[in-house]
Amino acid sequence: MSAGERRDHVPPIFVSHGAPSSALDGASAEELAAWGRELPRPRAILVISAHWQAGTLSRGSTAARPKLLHDFDGYEAAERHADLERATYAAPGASELAYELGALVPVERAERGWDHGVWSPLLRMFPAADIPVLQLSLVAGAVPRRLFGIGRKIGALAARGYLIVGSGGITHNTLELAPERDAPPAAFARAFDAWVANLLADAELDELLAWRAAGPDARRANPTSEHLDPLFVVAGAASLYDHAVGFPIRGFEHGTLSKRCVQFGR
Repeated sequence: MSAGERRDHVPPIFVSHGAPSSALDGASAEELAAWGRELPRPRAILVISAHWQAGTLSRGSTAARPKLLHDFDGYEAAERHADLERATYAAPGASELAYELGALVPVERAERGWDHGVWSPLLRMFPAADIPVLQLSLVAGAVPRRLFGIGRKIGALAARGYLIVGSGGITHNTLELAPERDAPPAAFARAFDAWVANLLADAELDELLAWRAAGPDARRANPTSEHLDPLFVVAGAASLYDHAVGFPIRGFEHGTLSKRCVQFGR
């Protein structure tokens, strides 16, 4: 089956979107583009990004061309910031997907545009920007098991031809970033990344959901939870199906940011 053909089931995925400047990195772009070409072409894409937490579960704009949020002030060097400000992603909003999502789980409507956790990976995975996109929020303060439950409620979308994407990072310690993108990975980041991968491969989800207490160097690998939280939603969606877990992209950048991506099925 070619990448351009449609089929009913589209495997849920988790993308480690990395530092915002990764959107401008050629090697990163090719890795994600190659993965995107291997995925079945979806009807539309639902993205749960680390960068949107709302008080209640909410979905973003369904406009013909939702606004891009350049939400990385104070993070990127000035010259990279300027390049990122010029980045565009002109995919349409996904009104049909919003309707189907609302039939599965109560969601608030927001006219919020797409943060860089949405457009940065999609710019690299689906550069033609011809697939409708909808963003779904995280719920502020939600524990992993609740996020997993949200995923189970929306998982039916995968069987209807929609791509469910969690966008964050397996490890996300920005306090100890190395300045060099190709710096050797920190031992604590390697340990936590491998622990998560092993639990996913073995379907040991109860232990994964208890990551703060059970994971090696968990609080150092993720001082805050928001970049790991989208993984729990996607794992919940994938739990409705019996599929092997694969890791199409691995490695680290800046020493503490895992690049590991997860595909739940083929």
